[in-house]
Amino acid sequence: MNDNLPDEDGGGFDAEDWTRLTPFVGAVATLDDVQARRAVFALGDTDDPRPIAMDLPQPVIWWDEDGEQAAVAVQAETHLGPDGEEMEVLGLILPDGGGVVALMEDVDLVDATDPTWRELVTNAIDPSAAEED
Repeated sequence: MNDNLPDEDGGGFDAEDWTRLTPFVGAVATLDDVQARRAVFALGDTDDPRPIAMDLPQPVIWWDEDGEQAAVAVQAETHLGPDGEEMEVLGLILPDGGGVVALMEDVDLVDATDPTWRELVTNAIDPSAAEED
C-alpha cells in the first residue's frame, strides 16, 4: 500500500457536501492534533487558549489579500496574544482541501444557501465556471 497517495476526495468540499467535514471542537488543538489532521492549527506562543463555542462546521466567506474566498470553519479558538489582546482564530478548509488559519474578524459567517458563498465554492472547484459568467 502506498502511504503517499492523497485522500480519495482530496479533502475538499462542494456546496452540497461541506457538512461531512469533521470539526475539531471541545478542546484546544495541539501539534499532535495538527499532525494527525484532526485540527488545522495549534498555537504555542499565546496565553489562556480556549475553544470558542460555535456550531461547526460553519460556511464562511474569508477575506484575504486576493479578495473573498469560500471556506468552511472547522476549528475555533480564542487566545491572548503577547500584548494581552484577545484573538479569535479559525481553522478553515478551502474547497480544494487546503487548510488556512484566519482571524474571526477576516471572515463573514454565512448560511450554506448564501448565493455568494455557493458561487465562490463553484468557481474554486471549476475555475472555468467563473469565466462563463
